[in-house]
Amino acid sequence: MTASPSSSARSTDDPVSSLIARSNALGADRRNTNFAGGNTSAKGRIPDPVTGELTDVLWVKGSGGHLGTLVPEGLAVLRLDRLRALTRVYPGVEREDEMVSAFDYCLHGRPSAAPSIDTAMHGLVEAAHIDHLHPDSGIALATAADGEALTKQCFGDRVAWVGWRRPGFQLGLDIAAVREANPTAIGVILGGHGITAWGDTSAECEANSLEIIRTAESFLAEHGRSEPFGPQVPGFEALPDRERWDRAAALAPVIRGLVSTDARQVGHYMDAPAVLDFCSRAELSRLAALGTSCPDHFLRTKVRPMVLDLPGNAPLEAVVARLRELHQDYRRAYEDYYRRYAGADSPPMRGADPAIVLVPGVGMFSYGADKLTARVAGEFYVNAINVMRGAEAVSAYDPIDEAEKFRIEYWELEEAKLRRAPAPAPMAGRVALVTGAGSGIGKAIAERLAREGACVVVADLDADSASAVAAGIGGPDAAVAVTADVTDAAAVQSAVDAASLAFGGVDLVVNNAGLSISKSLVDTTEQDWDLQHDVMAKGSFLVSRAAAKTMIAQSMGGDIVYISSKNAVFAGPNNVAYGAAKADQAHQVRLLAAELGAHGIRVNGVNPDGVVQGSGIFANGWGSQRAAVYGVPEAELGEFYAQRTLLKREVLPENVAAAVFALTGGSLSHTTGLHIPVDAGVAAAFLR
Repeated sequence: MTASPSSSARSTDDPVSSLIARSNALGADRRNTNFAGGNTSAKGRIPDPVTGELTDVLWVKGSGGHLGTLVPEGLAVLRLDRLRALTRVYPGVEREDEMVSAFDYCLHGRPSAAPSIDTAMHGLVEAAHIDHLHPDSGIALATAADGEALTKQCFGDRVAWVGWRRPGFQLGLDIAAVREANPTAIGVILGGHGITAWGDTSAECEANSLEIIRTAESFLAEHGRSEPFGPQVPGFEALPDRERWDRAAALAPVIRGLVSTDARQVGHYMDAPAVLDFCSRAELSRLAALGTSCPDHFLRTKVRPMVLDLPGNAPLEAVVARLRELHQDYRRAYEDYYRRYAGADSPPMRGADPAIVLVPGVGMFSYGADKLTARVAGEFYVNAINVMRGAEAVSAYDPIDEAEKFRIEYWELEEAKLRRAPAPAPMAGRVALVTGAGSGIGKAIAERLAREGACVVVADLDADSASAVAAGIGGPDAAVAVTADVTDAAAVQSAVDAASLAFGGVDLVVNNAGLSISKSLVDTTEQDWDLQHDVMAKGSFLVSRAAAKTMIAQSMGGDIVYISSKNAVFAGPNNVAYGAAKADQAHQVRLLAAELGAHGIRVNGVNPDGVVQGSGIFANGWGSQRAAVYGVPEAELGEFYAQRTLLKREVLPENVAAAVFALTGGSLSHTTGLHIPVDAGVAAAFLR
């Protein structure tokens, strides 16, 4: 079976442009390769910038990055003669890691992307264009117990077999030898790993890659048995949607707290049909215990997942208790795994918590240092499920052995990659829920916390405003929007549940939602009073209560911040309902600080004054009402507030956001029950 290359890959003879087009086309379809997985290359001749002589070079995707979004700056560029000359100094497979640093001496021209471990494969194989990919269908054949025979049955002589070898210089030599011995072959299946294809042109290379992938897909579909994971286990089938999501929201904080034993993690929840089906089948425990095989998979999913052995609809208390037991078992097993294979020069153990947790009937929870890492780990485990399904359909799943997995997981080259990673942002790994975040102070707080590394849930009564703020922050790996009426307990719980489903739980809540009506005492109606107290006093109580339950379930501490007001302590005219509601919020800070400290939850407040710019409250009538009280034009209200302060400065939303970060960013770790004035100095509002 053949496949046509994309028009983009056929449209140019320029090797770099055609390489980028081919890479983007292949990387855009997850059937071809996983996120950030695989690499592509092209060879060509360009003038040497010093001598002017034509020089053979290799352009190859550098370490890291994703084929689907690859740009020229993501390519490593190496002189081909120097790269191939390394074969003369190659010290052998036991010292092949030394060759990676030697690639730096082969670089051509300006600094390029760092060459990856697979550079040798692309440079040593005699082909102008090469793709190395991790398609589920190809890895299914690569991990089948009789993968070599199945490859022959599937492809004949068109695709060769290369037995498992860890990525590196020797694998490049192996594939080069197979290519030379099989001149009619278009590529190879790499045992336990993936595929490599080649071609004389970029279009031919892409077509050959797609031919291998699609032919393997068809072979598995035509020859595979219908239920490779065995029969469905009664009681382990997927729960109905609403019940499943409610159970996931209840379990997410508990599991996140467990898997954050060694380091704080962000979570991702997935209930894709492939996951729910796998979790319901009789072979779940056996296959899950075998772990993943492709190095790109298990480097992100860990050697194996943690699997709940109870039905998803078992009593919640029983499920939680069993998860705690399984977590301790997992940690002991992982520590044993490390001790079994670690040598004197092995990097230290990075943590014994699982990255993947499977819950029958509910789905999969995946974890990482940030949301992108957590999401990709889950996506990779879905790839692994697809691989297991394909291998079991035509044979038996037989991944690389545990010792090899350890060699890769604790590979010094991988450790060096981790050391090169930038230091985490101050709030990396934390999940913040900000109410009233569609505009003004709340928007500024959400944006500041996200800039400092937090995942943010943007909650607002105005769905469009919340969505716009979340999109501006960076999309679902950084922020999600929820519509929340803080006066409604069910809506508040839904917002907290949304945080748990999106990011695994909640670490920080900012009670910012508010409104104000400026009237004299005699003109203030019961409805005016009730509305302001419902939103600010009751709303803060409901949000804090729901968030505290999640934080307690996580056992990771947390922060609750109230955006109160200088009016909580300052008495001004025509302000009785607003001022009283803010005073209620201010005392909630003290009460909750006293109660929640035992759980490591800190509760603090910020008291701003007159934040006019960008404020939804001021834009909705409060500004004109207060301007009338003070006898100034509404356009000059901000300056009026500034001139009555000691510092003569207007308070802006970002000033309040800075105070929230100061309280929660780590420097004030021993502070709770505090109110910070952000009012440029109002003597009458000094705290006593």
